[in-house]
Amino acid sequence: MAASIVVGALVLGTSDETVPVWAAADTLGAGHVLTADDLAVRRVRFDDADATTIYLRADRQLPADLRLRHDVAAGELLPRAAVERTASHDLRQVPISVAPDQVPGAVGVGDVVDVYLRPASRTACTGTSVCDGLPVLDGVTVADAPPADAAFGADGSRMLVLAMSPAEAERFFRLIATTDDASLTVVGRS
Repeated sequence: MAASIVVGALVLGTSDETVPVWAAADTLGAGHVLTADDLAVRRVRFDDADATTIYLRADRQLPADLRLRHDVAAGELLPRAAVERTASHDLRQVPISVAPDQVPGAVGVGDVVDVYLRPASRTACTGTSVCDGLPVLDGVTVADAPPADAAFGADGSRMLVLAMSPAEAERFFRLIATTDDASLTVVGRS
């Protein structure tokens, strides 16, 4: 995907004909609220002067309330179409508790994850879609992930806060409420 974004542009170290453009410093997931630490400046020479309007320029003030509309790969130039003002997107921040052996230790803020609900027994999910082997949350973004040593609850669980739509949150809580003795497994995407 990153290659398709930079068609018509050449990333250069330095040149008099280049324009400073924001690029993702690391891979960032949809829903992630951008901070200065998330971005790096890349100097780019565009074949077409109009192409500069496609990307967020680093020589202009970046609004403080930008959220990603879709995933952005590390090093990818940041197109204007990839961001929106946070007020324009209605996401819920839902905390979950996960056993430490059911979440990758490297999962952090901005990561995109899938969440599976695991009932204690097969009969515990009768009448629900939980036992179909599909994630109950598909491609949600981690909004907050306190460090593992600070995020463990009294029962040894790790807390994550996931950003999701109101419909996803409603479905998630409905499945939790209808499944006896359920536990969660978080699967990171690479």
